[in-house]
Amino acid sequence: MQTACRRLLRALAASLACAVTTFGFAAETQSVATFEKIITKKVGYTYLLSLPDGYEASGTKTWPLIVFLHGSGERGSDPWKVAIHGPPKLIRGPVPAAAPAPGATPPPAETPEAKAKREASAAFLKANFIVVSPQCPAGTWWDDDGVLALVDEMAAKHRVDAQRIYLTGLSMGGFGTWSVGIKYPERFAAIAPICGGGQKVDVRRSGREKKTALTSLGVWAFHGAKDPTVALEESEIMASELKKAGVKDIQLTVYPEAKHDSWTETYNNPELYAWLLKHTR
Repeated sequence: MQTACRRLLRALAASLACAVTTFGFAAETQSVATFEKIITKKVGYTYLLSLPDGYEASGTKTWPLIVFLHGSGERGSDPWKVAIHGPPKLIRGPVPAAAPAPGATPPPAETPEAKAKREASAAFLKANFIVVSPQCPAGTWWDDDGVLALVDEMAAKHRVDAQRIYLTGLSMGGFGTWSVGIKYPERFAAIAPICGGGQKVDVRRSGREKKTALTSLGVWAFHGAKDPTVALEESEIMASELKKAGVKDIQLTVYPEAKHDSWTETYNNPELYAWLLKHTR
C-alpha cells in the first residue's frame, strides 16, 4: 500500500512539473516606472464689469462679487451680447428694441408690477455688487479653471469681499454654475443655477472631500416646468442629491408655465439678491 502511495505521489509530482513547463509560471516581465510632466493651460475671457455706485469713494471697503455665466446663444466675440440677459442686462438698462419682423407677434407688454421689480433689482445690483460677466468664445463651453481664474483676477484687481462671492448662470451657464460651484464650494458663499444641470458624482465627491464647505453652500436653483431644452429633471436631480449630502440651504423654484426662459423672472426678482447677501463664506 505504501509503495502504491509513493508511486501515486511521484506521478502527481511529475504531472505538476509538466504543468509548470507547459503553462509557464514564468519570471515577472513587468517593471515599475514613474511618469511626471508639467502641463500648462491658458485660460481667459473678455468680460463686462460693473463696479457698484460709490465704489471709488468707498476707501478700503470691500464689496460682494457676482459672477454671471451666460447661455450658449451669447457666445462669440462681441461682449455686449452678454448683456442680452441677466444681471448685465439689468445694469445696462433698457435699450431700443429692434423692429419686429413683418408678421411677427410682438412681445407682451411689461406689467407695472414686473417693471417695478426689474427696476428694484437693477438698483439693488448697482448699489451693492461688483458684477463680472465673462463671454465664452464661439464653440466653447464654460471651463472650471477659467471661471476660477476669473474670480482670482477680480479679487486681485478690485476690492472684492472674499466672504461674499456668488456664482450664477442660465442654461449653458446654469450647467457651468453647477459644475464649478459644486466642485469648488469653498470658493463661493452661494450659487444660483438657472435651467441647467450637473453631475451627481460631483456632489458625492464634494460630500466626501469638502463636506463642510458643501453643506454650508447656499443653493437656489430655478427651472421652468415646461422647459423643452433642458428638462426640469436636471435641476430636480441636483437638488435631491444636495439634500442627501446634507446641504442646509437648498431651494428649487419651479415656474409652472415657464419654458426655457426661467431666467427673466428670476433675475428681475430683488429677493434673489437679498438672499445672496445673507450668505457668507
